[in-house]
Amino acid sequence: MAYTAADVKNLRERTGAGMMDCKKALDESGGDFEAANDYLRAKGLAAAAKKSSRTAAEGLVGVAVSGTKGVAVEVNSETDFVAKNEQFQDFVRKTTEVALGAANDDVEALKGAAYPGGGTVGDTLTNNVATIGENQQLRRIKTVSVASGIVVPYVHNAAAPNLGKIGVLVALESDAGADVLEPLGKQIAMHIAAAFPLALSADGLDADLIARERKVAAEKAAESGKPAEVQAKMVDGAVAKYAKDNALLSQVFVMDNKTPVAQVVEQAGKAAGAKIVLKDYVRFQLGEGIEKKEVDFAAEVAATLNS
Repeated sequence: MAYTAADVKNLRERTGAGMMDCKKALDESGGDFEAANDYLRAKGLAAAAKKSSRTAAEGLVGVAVSGTKGVAVEVNSETDFVAKNEQFQDFVRKTTEVALGAANDDVEALKGAAYPGGGTVGDTLTNNVATIGENQQLRRIKTVSVASGIVVPYVHNAAAPNLGKIGVLVALESDAGADVLEPLGKQIAMHIAAAFPLALSADGLDADLIARERKVAAEKAAESGKPAEVQAKMVDGAVAKYAKDNALLSQVFVMDNKTPVAQVVEQAGKAAGAKIVLKDYVRFQLGEGIEKKEVDFAAEVAATLNS
């Protein structure tokens, strides 16, 4: 029995499964729509797609380093229970290792990459959704590297080695030895986890954030009733302080509460007799930016019982 593109579209809308999965289901069922629907249900693909509409803001951040390259990956789940699941942890760990060998930070490309043991990362993720029973999402990837030197990983609130709630990578470019760079990178990584910088330097801060801060500062200055030229200086000062407080290199180092991070790096280089450059960093905090739905658990249970 033949089928059309409209059949694929209808099956996808009915089950929520992926287009290629719907096409395969129709192939396997000879174009029979209901049989294809049953095929997807049997494979757990329809259930997996249905779960994909649920908010996934828990999960794990994984970090991995090889030589002068490091990568951080965030994989989300619906609940913290899944983050403790060995199957989920193994997936995040192996996917992070796969990402380490990737050419770019493209999530869709990573989903299509070969997964250890067979299939693709995306296939394995879909299977995990079906077998574990919760929506899971491969959310983001970020790679850093240096020409020479070291990339230092750090995980805060670790659930397992290199897996946790906050993953940090620090890229230090230098000819200094690992005995110098590793402890320095670890301290800077701990600072990054605590201080939450928004960019490496003030020049890298998002223009929209700066514009928003300038607007807020202008409103505050206007309320002061001071002359326009004084207000302008107040605004410039407020924006400069915002940039200083949110750019990593100008932040005050949390370890001593007085020295800017840039100066800490410079001093370490002088002590080692080799210039050290803090080239880049990554800070992934689990679920940041995801709007979590507030759930009335009692109402949810009642609704389930009445359904």
